[in-house]
Amino acid sequence: MKLLIITLLFLTNLFSSEYTSSKVGVKPVDNELYKNECSACHFDYQPGLLPSKSWKKIMSNLENHFDTDASLDNEDFQTISEYLEKNSAEKAMNYKRSRRIVNSIASNEIPQSITKVRYIIKKHNEIRPSLITQKEVKGLFNCTACHTTAQKGIYSERDINIPNFGRWED
Repeated sequence: MKLLIITLLFLTNLFSSEYTSSKVGVKPVDNELYKNECSACHFDYQPGLLPSKSWKKIMSNLENHFDTDASLDNEDFQTISEYLEKNSAEKAMNYKRSRRIVNSIASNEIPQSITKVRYIIKKHNEIRPSLITQKEVKGLFNCTACHTTAQKGIYSERDINIPNFGRWED
């Protein structure tokens, strides 16, 4: 009887959190200011896709954010910086992609974009470069071009649909 109760408690705990399910690779974005400011120009990347040192580096140069001035007023800058710090990859190790991203980065390395993370590069190495650089995708930075559930933090292979190629079957 004790074994049954322990097993039920374990299974309940395992499946109780909506965000830590095996389907979710990174915690979905849940900050409206971050969503509104960042998704005005690009996909609102989940903070768990980079470590805090990378987010700090990116935020320190918003006046030249990938050749665009993305400057923020001080209050918004503080709010977004704190959100990125609190939800960065090393703070979200219960999400499998965040954990794998952290484990792929050397301690002295500070990736300046998600496309420079070894884990991300490795996950895309089987895809023909022409599929990644085609006009419908543009590059690895454009997650939502192929990952149909990226907004939810789900980057599962079964949810990949590459333009001009179709579903990805590994």
